[in-house]
Amino acid sequence: MYCVKCGVELKDGEKFCPLCKTMVFHPDIPPQSGEKAYPEYVPPARRFNRFGTLFVLTFMFLIPAVITFLIDLKISGAVRWSGYVVGGLALGYIAFVLPFWFRNPNPVIFIPCFGAAATLFLLYICLANGGGWFLSLAFPISGIATLILTAVVALVKYLKKGRLYVFGGAFIALGGFSILIEMFICITFGTRFVFWSIYPFVSFLMIGLLLIVIAICKPLRKSLDKRFFL
Repeated sequence: MYCVKCGVELKDGEKFCPLCKTMVFHPDIPPQSGEKAYPEYVPPARRFNRFGTLFVLTFMFLIPAVITFLIDLKISGAVRWSGYVVGGLALGYIAFVLPFWFRNPNPVIFIPCFGAAATLFLLYICLANGGGWFLSLAFPISGIATLILTAVVALVKYLKKGRLYVFGGAFIALGGFSILIEMFICITFGTRFVFWSIYPFVSFLMIGLLLIVIAICKPLRKSLDKRFFL
């Protein structure tokens, strides 16, 4: 007897093909009992120590931060350039390691946390360089970006349907956000509004409207779903 799908030879008593896992079936031969031709494969159990891995990753971020801080302290006698390195490592840790300390990390919570940490890092950079661009540029831009990203992730996570509407609205919001960025730059540095933000605004607006049209037009949505598994 042979497998109906892959053609491998089967012995009496085989209920599933050992190669492709297809159920053994022949309309003219009743199922019989007997010794299997191949031993059943049992994959070895994989042991993964999640907390051990997280401790290793934590030290991978902590060690270069401490070394950088000590070198800067020894060479400069104060904290100068090492603050940028430590802040960047802290942001990377918050983004890629900290959520996995929790069994079911919720991105709706961790994205605002990362946004707050990034805002504080920008504040440190502004104070370290004696700049006055934090309140008029960095704070509103980081705050609005965090708000948009958090809203999109929350809607995608908790809404069962309408994701195309969500992504379409997100692209339209990003288009408007590009105009705000140019406005904040002009206010902060006293430059002239040259309308470069119109180009990303129009691009994001067209993409957003296209997604909304796809969401509204059911035949078009089904056709794209079949072709691209949307």
